[in-house]
Amino acid sequence: MKLEDQLLKGSNDRTVISIASWKRKKFNQHLMEKLFDKLGLSLSIQKVAQVYKQMSDYGAMAA
Repeated sequence: MKLEDQLLKGSNDRTVISIASWKRKKFNQHLMEKLFDKLGLSLSIQKVAQVYKQMSDYGAMAA
């Protein structure tokens, strides 16, 4: 999670991350992937990808 956080931020600086927020984000992504798959929607569709990106952090706490 720390490595992924560094890659997303684009820096190698050591920062404090919220494990709870990352767990929430990963859960949201997993849930949306299953839901979109059941609905026959692909993440390659721009509208679906936008919703995926926006809702990934839903309910996450700010660090």
